[in-house]
Amino acid sequence: MRDDLQGLEISQDELQKLTNLPVNAHLLIITNSLQKLAKIYIQKIKSSEGATVIFIGFATFVFGYLLFDIIIKIFLSWITIPSWIVLTILGLWVGGLTQSILYLIWRRKSKVVKLNMTNSLQILLNDVQRYNTVIKAIDINDQIEEAGNPEVLIKERENVLAALKLTKADLVRALKTERILRENKSFILSNTELFVNNLATLTAMQVNEQATEHGRLLNEALQIALDVQHEMKRLQTQR
Repeated sequence: MRDDLQGLEISQDELQKLTNLPVNAHLLIITNSLQKLAKIYIQKIKSSEGATVIFIGFATFVFGYLLFDIIIKIFLSWITIPSWIVLTILGLWVGGLTQSILYLIWRRKSKVVKLNMTNSLQILLNDVQRYNTVIKAIDINDQIEEAGNPEVLIKERENVLAALKLTKADLVRALKTERILRENKSFILSNTELFVNNLATLTAMQVNEQATEHGRLLNEALQIALDVQHEMKRLQTQR
């Protein structure tokens, strides 16, 4: 990914921090992880250091098995079946237990998200996914260009990236606002007049402010207040 695209994507960790929810959590499958490790190992074997990788891998496997066999014979001498069978059974048991724990964790996270999901949050999550898709598409296009296809050059790239930065800022602000509304829904609904009064005060203050940094921040506060009032009215109609 080119330097000018770095940091534009809204990562999974950033999204979870903004929403304070384990959104888009995926179930980790052990076999998938093992397949990835196997692919990496095979790629290493095909490289110039293949012989060294094979030797280290074989030596590690043999040493581990011999150590396990010794432990079985010393501490579990009553076991009569071959140690390789014991190792296989133990591996399957540990793998099954680990997968069960991962599933329970994933299910718990999914339940938390489902209980806290709002229509606004779902819309914003879809927007984030679409935004990240655009970033990925640009990255792939850059790779195609670097592969020797100058005709796919993105025209006015700086303007496109500037627009994406503004879009990200809007998404981040919207996600923060949604979280505030969601986590304080009961208080907002029970104190409608408080937010209406604050909105009027902010509006009056903005009229007297000059175009300073303080004025810019005040304008942002006013916009958030307007969003709060709009969302508050919408929430009241849903009661």
